[in-house]
Amino acid sequence: MENQEQHKPEDELKFENRIPLEGLKSSVDKLKSQLAKVIVGQENFVELLIVGLLANGHVLIEGVPGVAKTVTAKLFAKSLKTDFSRIQFTPDLMPSDVLGTSIFNVKTSEFEFKKGPIFSNVILIDEINRAPAKTQSALFEVMEERQVTIDGNLYPMQPPFMVLATQNPIEQEGTYALPEAQLDRFLFKIKVSYPKLEEEIEILKGHHLRKGNLPEAEISPVLDPNEIANLRSQIHEIVLEDKLMNYIAELVMKTRNHSHLYLGASPRASIAIMNASKAYAAINGRDFVIPEDIKNVLKPVLSHRLILSPDREMEGMKAEDVVNMITQSVEIPR
Repeated sequence: MENQEQHKPEDELKFENRIPLEGLKSSVDKLKSQLAKVIVGQENFVELLIVGLLANGHVLIEGVPGVAKTVTAKLFAKSLKTDFSRIQFTPDLMPSDVLGTSIFNVKTSEFEFKKGPIFSNVILIDEINRAPAKTQSALFEVMEERQVTIDGNLYPMQPPFMVLATQNPIEQEGTYALPEAQLDRFLFKIKVSYPKLEEEIEILKGHHLRKGNLPEAEISPVLDPNEIANLRSQIHEIVLEDKLMNYIAELVMKTRNHSHLYLGASPRASIAIMNASKAYAAINGRDFVIPEDIKNVLKPVLSHRLILSPDREMEGMKAEDVVNMITQSVEIPR
């Protein structure tokens, strides 16, 4: 009797997936192992980048200088067999420097469109908050609709298309706050913190052993565009029960009438939570979403979409604190 009771919880945890996720899990493990060659710690950061890729979303990366925001984004792009483009945002950057411009061809006597650096698969925008609003607005269409309209002509992006943007939350001189409409187009906002002591020692050892070699040399690409497309199609098949849809909707609805918030989340946030939780379930080997998947993606999806009331902001409250309050106030479906 005792033996049966001991094995019962394990038996209950056993399940059989309705869709094969072995290939997806193997691909994710390969990505993680490549990045682990150079990146020490930051497991949550790397996992959310992979979730963003599978959920077809863009990622905003925030952290103080020197915590490997840009390096991790570059290495993540290097681990994919896709085109990569890097744009350094500066106060004098113009929309045409990002999107491209029409140039007059003397031979044909016609204007020809010269594509800008945004025409790539994985785009790293470094210090995104250093460009003015005019340049920021140039990203609205391409981030949401994966296309650019120039001189009445439409230019679609080749999939996969993913924007990884970094920003420094400390230095505010010469920066421009990102418009709410643009922030809403990012699936995640990932906050990168300082490493722990043991991790810092590992970073020093790794840097010492590389003997001046670039970290990119350690990374090999493991996924091509067709493989990424196949993995994304599997994410769409992940099961999400109605009670969990209701749970997501209720969480988002709570942000719209919370006393500590001036602006709540939009339906785009609800869709982002749903897609991210499906991808999170898949990389953990499940073809169905559980409440913990939703809770794990809630903060990175919501924190940049919420605006605190002036009083609460002056008190030093953070958006993440309100997300915690809301999570605790909504009953978890079982």
